[in-house]
Amino acid sequence: MVEADARIRLYEAPDDKLVKFSIGKASMEGLAVANRSAFFHPFTLSVWVALSSIMIQLLDWWPKPEYGPLGYFPPLPAFGCWGAVILYLIDWFNRPPFEDASLDLLRRPDVADIAKHYQRSPSSGFFILEYSGKFVGLIAIDASKDSQSQDTLMDKGKPSSSLRAEKSKGTSSVATIRHFYIDEPYRTTGIQEDLLAHAVQHAFKADNAVKEIKVTTTSLIPYSQKCIRDAGFALEKPIGKLGIYGWKLDLVVLRRAHWEKKAAGTVS
Repeated sequence: MVEADARIRLYEAPDDKLVKFSIGKASMEGLAVANRSAFFHPFTLSVWVALSSIMIQLLDWWPKPEYGPLGYFPPLPAFGCWGAVILYLIDWFNRPPFEDASLDLLRRPDVADIAKHYQRSPSSGFFILEYSGKFVGLIAIDASKDSQSQDTLMDKGKPSSSLRAEKSKGTSSVATIRHFYIDEPYRTTGIQEDLLAHAVQHAFKADNAVKEIKVTTTSLIPYSQKCIRDAGFALEKPIGKLGIYGWKLDLVVLRRAHWEKKAAGTVS
């Protein structure tokens, strides 16, 4: 019997469609979590119960025990109607920033030509994680001169100057993890920790010019946030909020000095 094995390899051209699909999927994953968390928020539940009770009172849909078990069913349509309305409104409010973020990611120069972009610095890399030959996840670390750029190839529906500009080679002192995703069935194994450690080690060892690595995290994607924090990344600053209840976006950083101490076992 052949044992299944995991491996980390560099991106290849045949991976393009799956990689771009996974990048879009990862950026929209937080929407489902935001919608679910918003619906079960105590304030939302209070509003749901209050509106349903008002409807039940106005229509006299209170339970009628004298009709037996079926007499307890009349209030249910009110809760169902308002539940559907509230779910729709939550998604309507939450969805735009997630869709905008997804489109923004897919329009950036690094996604337009992955192989070329991640060859501009020896510390850059777009890595694919496989298990028994099956795609499991990806991570992209950008250490190029414009590693912190948020430019896209489209600006209000028109090609931007980023499309025409020739990107120079070289290594920045700050690397950025632009994409990080693991398929849901594999997250409980902690395999994302190995993928992250591989990318971090590659960035720091390939070129001493890299002094720190930055990445944006949110509690809406708990598996990646925990993995990143456990790897030694520390909060640099909050950079924004998402969704109806304002879930935070944090910029976190791992500095070379801390990584070297952690690798040597002198810091936890």
